[in-house]
Amino acid sequence: MTTTLAGKVALVTGGSRGLGAAIASTLAAQGADVAISYVMSAEKAEAVVQELKKTGVRAIAIKSDQSDLSSAKSLIDTVVSHFGRLDILVNNAAIAVQGKTVDDPDLDTVNLDRQWQINVMGAVATTRAAAPVLTDGGRIIFIGSLLGSRVPFAAVADYAGTKAAIAGYAKGVARDLGGRNITVNTIQPGIMPTDMAAEARDTLPDAVMDAVMDLHPIRRIATLEEVSAVVSFLAGPNGGYITGGVIDVSGGLQV
Repeated sequence: MTTTLAGKVALVTGGSRGLGAAIASTLAAQGADVAISYVMSAEKAEAVVQELKKTGVRAIAIKSDQSDLSSAKSLIDTVVSHFGRLDILVNNAAIAVQGKTVDDPDLDTVNLDRQWQINVMGAVATTRAAAPVLTDGGRIIFIGSLLGSRVPFAAVADYAGTKAAIAGYAKGVARDLGGRNITVNTIQPGIMPTDMAAEARDTLPDAVMDAVMDLHPIRRIATLEEVSAVVSFLAGPNGGYITGGVIDVSGGLQV
């Protein structure tokens, strides 16, 4: 096991499954102690924690609903109380509500508004709570989406909007915290093998998905390991001079 992150403490929001769990695993493999937050499944979260502990690091799971903005401070306070510090924040928790155009009479505006609350305001609240206690020289990494910069198909306007907002916010936070040598970056994955991505893909016709794949110079979806490796690089010592960046991990899709 490499130990480039030994002595560091990371929080990965939404870390009980999918990309969040993969990121937590990668950071732990590099020696970081890891906290993950979750909403629904305590059993899945605890299973992730037990796997993290097998690498020899400390790990905890904290139930915290990102749609409840008041829970952000409690989440950060719990991490600092348990580990004594916070060095790396990965804002990963998000939902995807897709599949209908904005003029659809059956547009689910309630869930779309909830998506804005979780994806944008929830991540903002967590960042605000973490910023005062994050160690100087720390890291904040937002998980965005390629759709924040490029929208190659219809029926994703609100989701794309939330991810574009996050990328812009991250640039501002990078400017705010640069004097403390805290780097702030956004990673924009393309399609990944996650439950959330599968649910989104199920709303799109096969012909649309085939056309989207044709736009990729590397015609396949990303692996979770490829995306989490970029997170771990930015979190590590070699990522100290990269800030305010928006980094695509999307197989070269440029539309």
